[in-house]
Amino acid sequence: MNLFQKVFGTRSEHEVKRIMPLVEKTESLRPEMQKLTDEQLRDKTREFKKRLSEGETLDDLLPEAFAVVREGAKRVLGMEHYRVQIIGGIILHQGRIPCFYTSGISECTGG
Repeated sequence: MNLFQKVFGTRSEHEVKRIMPLVEKTESLRPEMQKLTDEQLRDKTREFKKRLSEGETLDDLLPEAFAVVREGAKRVLGMEHYRVQIIGGIILHQGRIPCFYTSGISECTGG
């Protein structure tokens, strides 16, 4: 890492910083999603379609839609998305390819 990157951060750090408000909004909806019944959680799909037809964008719906998917996965599969997976999903939604570097292994995900 050069001096410039130490002072200003890397491009990846800037990207993550830009995405974190969406991740935090998604996570803040967890208690609300946990209170919903299975039927109410399923009905969110109809609600999202209606809101889209009324002019909301996919970007507007993204945190809530991700929170619904996260809760659904937890109930059905017994698995919960990690923050890094939510970040990857946001990047995919933006039409980009997320790459994760862990333990010397590079993993890229494409939709």
